[in-house]
Amino acid sequence: MAADPLGQLESGLRELVRQARDAGLLGPFADLLRAQIEELASAASGDSTDTDGDGQDPVPQRFGMVGASPAMDKFFDVLAKVVHSDVPVLVLGETGTGKELVARALVREGPRAKGPFVAVNCAAVPPNLLESELFGHKRGSFTGAVADREGHFATAHGGTLFLDEIGDMPLPMQSKLLRALQEGEVRPVGSNRSRKVDVRVVAATHRDLLRESRAGTFREDLYYRLAVVTLALPPLRERTGDVGLLVRALVPRLAAELGRPAAVVSPEALALLDAWHWPGNVRELENELRRALALAPGAIGPADLSAHLRQPHSPSGAAGA
Repeated sequence: MAADPLGQLESGLRELVRQARDAGLLGPFADLLRAQIEELASAASGDSTDTDGDGQDPVPQRFGMVGASPAMDKFFDVLAKVVHSDVPVLVLGETGTGKELVARALVREGPRAKGPFVAVNCAAVPPNLLESELFGHKRGSFTGAVADREGHFATAHGGTLFLDEIGDMPLPMQSKLLRALQEGEVRPVGSNRSRKVDVRVVAATHRDLLRESRAGTFREDLYYRLAVVTLALPPLRERTGDVGLLVRALVPRLAAELGRPAAVVSPEALALLDAWHWPGNVRELENELRRALALAPGAIGPADLSAHLRQPHSPSGAAGA
């Protein structure tokens, strides 16, 4: 695979500022230099520079995420303070808000940028297989274990493990995860030997883990182990003005994905999109635009949108077509 020159420039810039910071060379200009390097690195990675080819101003982006609303500006400011650290982070947000994008930004901008990134959806793995998925197993340790297998902790050694929907992890598995984090080692299923691992964990959930820990459905000690820093993504309904920006950013990409010309979204259709409350957040918006692009013969108008969007004042409306 060919090297990515923009990615190399970004990594080089970030490595330079880390070395200068560690050597104490930034002095009183530390904040200014960090801000300038952040701007240059953002430009190298495409942040705040992507246009949609319609002659409008660039779509505002930071850390690979579109947004210029007060809610997202506040979120970006917090993210900027922790992105260069190596501490565990818990990302909170409703389904579809883009929690994995935050995890990828923490990796791309952080000290483990050159290490592996492994993402696991804890809710998508059957409970009886989750231990094997995370820690690995030995051949013959259970029915179907026809060969030794490394788990995701071992695969992510030296890098980052993203545990999505951590709130859906069963309590017995939470205890085993806590031990792995405390000891810095994992034991494959069916093995009597542990293996040291160096992994930065980023976890995410749509649940209120602190409330669930008080109710006894999530381990409190695991919560505090994971939530050294908490980042809360705002839902799309609280991101005033961002729907239009997301439409401008998403339509060209989705049109290319479908092999169709990028369609114009009419002002009337955009007004309906902006008025909807988006219970499924950015993922729901993306799917709605994909549907409209697949069905619309040309420009996207109100008639090309799902029926519930044409009744935006019904917050309990179904998400059907």
